[in-house]
Formats: sequence, structure tokens, C-alpha cells
Amino acid sequence: MVNLIRSMWLNDEGQDIAEYAVMLAVILVIVVGTIRLIGSNANTVFSETASSIS
Repeated sequence: MVNLIRSMWLNDEGQDIAEYAVMLAVILVIVVGTIRLIGSNANTVFSETASSIS
């Protein structure tokens, strides 16, 4: 039983690409969400600034 657990723990081939894909997906979701949030706030600020100048 100990040998089986040890072999499962040490045998991590094939997981690297899947782990990188999951990390990339999480990072993309965070970046897209942040850009959308900042984009809408920036649009409001620029619109208010433009209307106050005019």
C-alpha cells in the first residue's frame, strides 16, 4: 500500500500541461474581469471630464 501511494505521488507525468492550462484560464478570467471593471469606470471618468470641459 505504501509503495502504491509513493508511486502515485512520484508519478506526475502528463499533469504539467493540464496544470498550466488551468492556471492560464484563471489568470485570463481575472485579467478580463479587471479590464472590464476598469474600462467601465474609466469611461465614466472620461465622459464626466469631457462634459465638464465642453
